[in-house]
Amino acid sequence: MSSHPPATTLPRAAADDREFEFADRDFRRVCELIHDRAGIALVPAKRDMVYGRLSRRLRALGLSSFRDYLDRLERDGGDEWEAFTNALTTNLTSFFREPHHFERLRDQLGELRDAGRAARLWTCAASTGEEPYSMAIVACETHGSLAPPVRILATDIDTQVLATADRGVYPIERVAALDAELRRRYFQRGTGASSGLCRVRPALRKLIEFRPLNLLAPRYDVGEPVAALFCRNVMIYFDKPTQRAILGRLVQHMDRDGLLYTGHSENYLHAADLITPCGRTLYRRTQAGAP
Repeated sequence: MSSHPPATTLPRAAADDREFEFADRDFRRVCELIHDRAGIALVPAKRDMVYGRLSRRLRALGLSSFRDYLDRLERDGGDEWEAFTNALTTNLTSFFREPHHFERLRDQLGELRDAGRAARLWTCAASTGEEPYSMAIVACETHGSLAPPVRILATDIDTQVLATADRGVYPIERVAALDAELRRRYFQRGTGASSGLCRVRPALRKLIEFRPLNLLAPRYDVGEPVAALFCRNVMIYFDKPTQRAILGRLVQHMDRDGLLYTGHSENYLHAADLITPCGRTLYRRTQAGAP
């Protein structure tokens, strides 16, 4: 007779060697808390990711189990709620990701320029800043100026990545794929202690306002309506009811002829009364979605 344990027990083997106790009930609590706090719907396949990211918080606080950590978080979380949320948000981005969107943005800004209109743009999942800086570069290129009549609001729930975005300093390899002329015009290469890094030029930085914002908030204080709203690759972390609620708030901040730029893997058939397709992963708000 084989002495090997049943296959169903094998996934537990790795857990036995873990530094911290992380029971099923702990994972369920994490899922509930991050859903309530940020709307993120974690699936069972994310369990190891959750353990790895939150383990750093346990070490920092000198705790020995997830139960102790979650008890403390719910009892008197304070600033730890921000650290908890930052740990569990995913921030994958790059300069000019999904290039067709920036080609359409160039055309859109050109139309507004020709009509003598200034433009307000908004990216609501700005991450470490590559997306809003890409938008700013398009604005400068369209107007042939480092001071175009364009303002960009860049928001994210994760305060750590926003701080990185605000600094505008990146490893040089992050811009290696950009056209050499764009690199020269919009980035400064570091020297000495900053060798291997680059910084976005101050003129580009002045076009952008970075601000924390939770998409679960009942209202968004973002000022005047925007011509272009980038909401890309963030809705995939929400369930359908949460997506619909967020979209209902987002479209209230779009110009009558504004464009919503979405991720290639996102589908909004369940919100056809709020937005309507008008191009490749592009939408306009419907009459029902108008304020």
